[in-house]
Amino acid sequence: MRKIFAAILLLAICSAPVSAQKNWEEMEREIAVAERMDGEMLEITVKDGYVYVTTSRPVTVKIFSILGQLISQKTIPAGTWRTHIASRGIYILKAGTQTKRITI
Repeated sequence: MRKIFAAILLLAICSAPVSAQKNWEEMEREIAVAERMDGEMLEITVKDGYVYVTTSRPVTVKIFSILGQLISQKTIPAGTWRTHIASRGIYILKAGTQTKRITI
């Protein structure tokens, strides 16, 4: 029974996204829909495997797998930034004090 549990656990860990650091790119983009949080603008958009974050001030963005594994962490300055996530799935994105569930 322990061998089966160990095999399942190993399979779950191996199927999780491998890279712990993703590259963030700055984007030039018009802001269509935005959320105001503590007087600051923050927009999170997911499209075609990319996560776009638009902010009016520097913010630390963390992306976690549904299992809690840190996928990406970056402090981005004001503007629109994007990162690519290759593996489909459900992720948790934390930007400043805001937390969102995102689906790729």
